[in-house]
Order: sequence, then C-alpha cells, then structure tokens
Amino acid sequence: MKSRFNLSLAQRGHTVPLALRERGSGGEGSAQGTDDSSFRVVCAMCVSIALLCAALMSSIVSAAEFSRVQANESTVTFAYRQMGVNMDGKFGNFTAQAAFDPARLGKAQARIEINLASIDTGVAEADDEVKGNLWFNTRAFPTASFVSIGVKPLGGNRYEAAGKLTIKGKTLDVVTPFSFEANGARGIFDGQFTIRRLDYNIGEGIWDDVSAVADEIRIKFHLVVTAAPGNK
Repeated sequence: MKSRFNLSLAQRGHTVPLALRERGSGGEGSAQGTDDSSFRVVCAMCVSIALLCAALMSSIVSAAEFSRVQANESTVTFAYRQMGVNMDGKFGNFTAQAAFDPARLGKAQARIEINLASIDTGVAEADDEVKGNLWFNTRAFPTASFVSIGVKPLGGNRYEAAGKLTIKGKTLDVVTPFSFEANGARGIFDGQFTIRRLDYNIGEGIWDDVSAVADEIRIKFHLVVTAAPGNK
C-alpha cells in the first residue's frame, strides 16, 4: 500500500517526501533515520518555544513598574566620623513608596519617610542624646523625608535622582546616584549621598564643633521592590 501511495503521488507530479519514501523501503536503517530526524525536529521546536516564552517574559518584566517596597528587606543607614574614628548606624523604622520603570524615567517617583526616634547608633546613651533638642529634636520634628523630583540615566544600570530632603523643618535640594538591578519581578535600589549636618541644624550649641563630630554624614539606602505589572 505504501509503495502504491508513493507512486500515485509521483505520477500526479508531486515530490514524494523523504520520510514517506524511507517508510516505503521497509528497511530498519530507514526507520531509525526517520525516528532520529523526527526527534531532532521536536527538540528544535521545544527550544524555539522556550526562547519565545523567555523573550515574552522579559518584555513583560521590563515594561512593569517596580512599586512595591519590601520594608522588611530594605535598610537606611548612615556613616560619619567622631573624633577621627569611623562610626555608623541605622534607622529601624521608615516607610518608602516608589514607582520606577527604566523605560519611563519621566514618571519615576520615590518618597522615603524616616522615624528619627528609631535611630540606632549602637549605644543607647548616644541614641537618647541625638533625639534631644540639640540634635534631631524628635519631639518637634519626628520624621525626616526625601521626595524625588526627577530621575536621569547615567548609563548601564546607574541613575541619578534629584529631590528634596527635609530634616528638622529645613528642606534642601539633594542629588543621589543609585543603581537598579532587576531579577524577574524583583528589583533592588542601592545608593548613597552625603549631607552636611550643620545645614540642617543637626548638632547645635556645643555640638557644632566639627572637630568632634564631622559635618559630613553619608546616607546609604538599600531598597528591595517588586513589580506590579498592572500599574502602567
């Protein structure tokens, strides 16, 4: 039957497929060759489908807006020099909102509010001191805030955010470079910038001597965010 079918196709002027001709020959070698060829075709199709799915997922993630800050994985820390010795600390309580799509930087937004009373210098006595009137005066000014006003690319995964930093009721312009790394629907911001504490009246009276506590304070942030594909 197979030989007559192949012949009929040939008589009608059609080219007989190789696989059909091999099946018509009845040899084991031909059958094995057909199986190998079919396996290769199936493998190629699977690889193509996998690559297509990966490309589609990549385009979906890159178009997503990273806006859900994971506070339990994020940190805000600071570093300074006291009597020539490097010191550091952190803030244990803060909130952050973000809206970041690398493809639409014109719509990028960020806001961080820090509970200044949550300061942790590593020494309880120092924590109590800096909450007082001469330093943060947390009773009158319980929070410090940063609000972005623009983001621009610096190349690769590097960016620069301009914004307003408010501490003790005083608001000044700041610029902070940062990096952004995306891994699927998860993203990480890392950045730092330096302020002069006396510009914000942090450390007044006897504490305005920068030989004891340096004027420059370096602020570092590490924010973990997840993408919200529905927010465009």
